[in-house]
Amino acid sequence: MDNKEILGQVQDIFQDILDNDAIVLTDHTTANDVDDWDSLTHIQLVVSIEKHFKIKFTSKEILSWKNVGEMIDDIKAKL
Repeated sequence: MDNKEILGQVQDIFQDILDNDAIVLTDHTTANDVDDWDSLTHIQLVVSIEKHFKIKFTSKEILSWKNVGEMIDDIKAKL
């Protein structure tokens, strides 16, 4: 699976959790770029992504992400 496929699936998860079909993610997207992406929502997003891809992130990994691209890099590394 390549980064574009992963990004598409992650974007679907974001749209579902945040109930906003207008969300378009890029590798450079941060929480500041997406309305309603707060700390509570972040936890919901991470849990949904872990379930979807059948992977687990460490707290250290989650805290290290500066943008969606870094999250996708970690997803790809675990697949």
